[in-house]
Amino acid sequence: MKIHFVCSPNVRSQEAFAKMVDMYGQASIKRADCIVVLSGDGMVLRTMHETFDKNLPVFGMNCGGIGFLTNDYLQEGLVERISKAHALKIHPLRLNMTRDNSHKFSEIAVNEVYLLRQTHQSAKIQVKINGVTMLEELVCDGLITASPTGSTAYNYSANGPILPVGSPLMALTPISAFRPRCWRGALLSLDTVLEFEILDHISRPVCVVADYVEFREAYKVEVFEDKDVTLTLLMDEESMLEKKILKEQFAT
Repeated sequence: MKIHFVCSPNVRSQEAFAKMVDMYGQASIKRADCIVVLSGDGMVLRTMHETFDKNLPVFGMNCGGIGFLTNDYLQEGLVERISKAHALKIHPLRLNMTRDNSHKFSEIAVNEVYLLRQTHQSAKIQVKINGVTMLEELVCDGLITASPTGSTAYNYSANGPILPVGSPLMALTPISAFRPRCWRGALLSLDTVLEFEILDHISRPVCVVADYVEFREAYKVEVFEDKDVTLTLLMDEESMLEKKILKEQFAT
C-alpha cells in the first residue's frame, strides 16, 4: 500500500510524521492509495478540501486536539488498520457565494457553512428554502447550515441538533437570533436548496465560511448537498463516527 502522509506544524504532528515516513515511506500524492493525516480535525478537513479531486480515502490519526474525525495514533500495523477500516462516504455541502460586484466563489464544506456578521452590527438575512421565502428578515449574529458529519461541531455549540451519520438531513441553526426571537432553527432534507440574501449588506457586512475557507462581504449565498462529489473517510471499528455521535447525544 502506498501512503501519502500529511502533518500540521505542531511538534507532536511533526515528530509523528518523521517516524511514520521512516517506517512506511512517503508516496507522492499522484501514486498514493491513501492519505494519512497526522494531526487533528482541522487538518483532516483541510486535506479533504485540497485533495477531493484525487478521489483518495483519508485516514486520520490524532496528533492534535479533540480528533473527532480521526483514529488513535499508533505506529504499528498501519497498513492492516487501513485495510480493515470502515469507509464513510460523504457528499459535502456546496457553497456558492456572490458579492455585490458580481464576483462569484464556490467551495465544498464537510462540516458546515456558516454566515457571520463582520462588524458590531447584527446581520439581516432573508432565508429561502427551495425558492420560497421562509424568513423575510432574520436579525442575528449569524446562521449555520450543518451536515450530519458536522452537526456536533459549531452547530451543536450554537444549540443546534445532533444528526446521526447517514441521516438524510441538514441542520439550519441561528447564531444569537434577535428577531424573530421565537425561531430556533429547522431540520431540512438534504435535497434542500437554501438561499440567503444579506439585507443591508453594505452597512451590515457578512462573511461566509465553508469549514475553514472564508469569503467576506457576501451578498447572496446558496447552499446544497453536492452529490457530484464523494469524499471517503476511513475509521477504525472503535473510532467510527456513528459511535462517537451517539455518545455525544448522551454526554453529561
